[in-house]
Amino acid sequence: MLQLRPFEGLGHANHGWLDAHHHFSFAEYYDPARMHWGNLRVWNDDLIAAGNGFPPHPHRDMEIITYVREGAISHQDSLGNKGRTEAGDVQVMSAGTGIVHSEYNLEDVDTRIFQIWIVPERTGEAPQWGSRPFPKGERGEGFVTLASGRAGDEDSLQIRTDARLVAATLRAGETAEYRFDAARRGYLVPAKGLVDVNGLRAKARDGVAIEQEDVLRVTAIEDSEIVLVDVA
Repeated sequence: MLQLRPFEGLGHANHGWLDAHHHFSFAEYYDPARMHWGNLRVWNDDLIAAGNGFPPHPHRDMEIITYVREGAISHQDSLGNKGRTEAGDVQVMSAGTGIVHSEYNLEDVDTRIFQIWIVPERTGEAPQWGSRPFPKGERGEGFVTLASGRAGDEDSLQIRTDARLVAATLRAGETAEYRFDAARRGYLVPAKGLVDVNGLRAKARDGVAIEQEDVLRVTAIEDSEIVLVDVA
């Protein structure tokens, strides 16, 4: 079963420096039908203006994944970590018992990100942060695992929950398949392009909620970049 959530119907808040669209209830946007999808709690589609960003603020007990679509984001936290994550790459912050961090767009152009929050299975552990550049040559060969807490995915960035984040870049006419284990759910968003998902058409920034599907076949109608979360 697939449910299309068009970009135009998402929650929206424009703060000037931040233009945010919410796939799930967040901040002042509340929809009781869109509180979560399995253990996926937040999927925000953010545009951060050049030279702006989120000043230091705290989190705890949440797995926070930032997928950079355009531009770059610069991270700094109370553990002393500093890093810059560019388009096509991801960073992961396990908030654990508590962490304070900032996320700034220090570039000369606007930065666009997906900010994804997944509820952890394990709490009470020390916070941690990591980022990784993923070779772009790996894309075009189907879905690549970027972050995961599932067995067998130890080469990816690790998260403390039963979930997996994958991405694929497809040229028009190419198809990628993803197989779900029994009773799993998925949430897919094309970062760019136009795709067919098991017969359902989704354009850039639309959401597709997935359940009771064993195999997902994603065909690019236009050159596309796809991000998918597999959750319990």
